[in-house]
Amino acid sequence: MKILRGLAAVPENFCRPEGTVVTIGVFDGVHRGHQLLIGKAVESARELGVPSVVMTFEPHPKAVFAGAEAPVNLLPLAERARFIEELGVDYLLVIDFREELAGDSPEEYVRDVLVGRLGARHVLVGENFTFGRDAAGTAETMAQLGAEYGVEVTVVGLLSDGTLRICSTAIRDRLAGGDIETATDYMGRPFAVVAPVKRGAGRGGRELGYPTANQYVAESSALPGDGVYAGWLTVVDDGELDGDMEPGVRYPAAISVGTNPTFGDHRRSVESFVLDRDADLYDRVARVEFVEKVRDMVKFDSVDELLEHMARDVRRTREILGASESA
Repeated sequence: MKILRGLAAVPENFCRPEGTVVTIGVFDGVHRGHQLLIGKAVESARELGVPSVVMTFEPHPKAVFAGAEAPVNLLPLAERARFIEELGVDYLLVIDFREELAGDSPEEYVRDVLVGRLGARHVLVGENFTFGRDAAGTAETMAQLGAEYGVEVTVVGLLSDGTLRICSTAIRDRLAGGDIETATDYMGRPFAVVAPVKRGAGRGGRELGYPTANQYVAESSALPGDGVYAGWLTVVDDGELDGDMEPGVRYPAAISVGTNPTFGDHRRSVESFVLDRDADLYDRVARVEFVEKVRDMVKFDSVDELLEHMARDVRRTREILGASESA
């Protein structure tokens, strides 16, 4: 998949004369609903023998217009791109709303961008899609303009679990409540955090015997609600590790999300204790996947009480992940 950053990166006479199939959205989370929409676009492109194009936005358009009210991001752009590529997409066009499209009318959006720039023959959007200046265009508007400009438009219905629409907002709500299982179901994969490992207070290994890989994410990024979770840690950057871990291998981990109330640490972080392994992970980039919640965050009255619960957390993590203790 080739990534094009901005309309200026789209070559003249892009994919002419055969044209393209285009789908549009933020695709935060690349959840099951997004996978359905993008999958239909890829299928159509293959049937027509033309390239598939996903147009997405970075930052989230609501972050541009809503400021502090903007939703937190489920995935950074690099992770979104990785999952979109896995769906077989040929081109990912990344638009910055601060520089492009925000002032275009719906007709300009279709005429100048989709038809004029991208050569769209078929456009697929979700039924809740809006576009153009002040979000004046809807999926119905897209269908009307498509008919006018000779573009087939398919409006794809939204997925639901029978009672609730599967969408990024629902996933954020489930994560905030610690409901990892439902978030995983809606996303079609475990929710994960990808960030460099940084030095914390150093208590985990030095004082407690539980060395942790500490990660800090931006306030604009989603995290599960505070608590302890079972999951997996994978070092995703290249280069040999000092210790008994290898890049690209998933290791079982007990993961703490939140501040450290027992020690008065108010920075919210993800702290992963990798079971039965010891390696220097500082400044390495790790992906931490969440599988199941173990317990809520608690402030303990003593270090001994904390250690007792940490031992329980590790035992419970082994049970959830099926990770037997190394000899």
